[in-house]
Amino acid sequence: MTLLYIVLATFAGGLLSVLVAASLTVGVLTRLVKSLVSLSAGILLGTSLLNVLPEAFESRTAQPQTLFAALLAGLLFFWLLEKVELYRHTHHHEDDGHHHHHHFDAEQAGRGGFTVLVGDSIHNFCDGAIIAAAFLADARLGFATALAIVAHEIPQEVGDYIVLLNAGFSRAKALLFNAISGMAAVLGGVLGYFLIGGFEGLLPYLLVLASSSFIYISVADLLPQLQQRLAWRETLAQVLWLAVGLGVAFGVSSLLHGAH
Repeated sequence: MTLLYIVLATFAGGLLSVLVAASLTVGVLTRLVKSLVSLSAGILLGTSLLNVLPEAFESRTAQPQTLFAALLAGLLFFWLLEKVELYRHTHHHEDDGHHHHHHFDAEQAGRGGFTVLVGDSIHNFCDGAIIAAAFLADARLGFATALAIVAHEIPQEVGDYIVLLNAGFSRAKALLFNAISGMAAVLGGVLGYFLIGGFEGLLPYLLVLASSSFIYISVADLLPQLQQRLAWRETLAQVLWLAVGLGVAFGVSSLLHGAH
């Protein structure tokens, strides 16, 4: 049953993002991404700090100092992956206010879109392994982690879809590439289930690494996007969506600790 949960959870992120992208126009997607970035930042930060990290530190087999070292190593690891463009989380688009030069999206897509595909596939594979580790630790934590990843996957994949469209890809081809990239999460989840299952002592460290991924994405990518100078209504909308994300994570945390 745990493996089934992992497969369904990893499949959901890629499927939902493709369905959202397929059903809306680029203009609507552009406005949607702005709100979803704030929402996903709140959910990722709340899930990592209120759910995943506490679960890891409740372990009796791992020392806190070692877990903090793992957290530091995880943050540096994901920074290095992004440094070599293997851990992408794209949320931008042409005319998004970030003052990119003309044809920026075409360059981001790279030759044939392979830069986007490779980076996203590695990112999604890591997400799948993170979901597997969470489910193996506790089914309730697995659902909370999957929720956080799905919340982030939708704006990420929609952002990549916009990049590919601006780079000259057809709608159908961009959706297909996104779907293929999303399936890497399923592969990561299945492999994670079989590889991690035999090493339960590593679960606290894997949960800390999962948290480092969430924290890094939030602090290095999502929150800086929210630092733009905006009209007060847009700023208020950002704060409200961020608060909604934190509220969702806090609600899940309450349910998890209540279940214990």
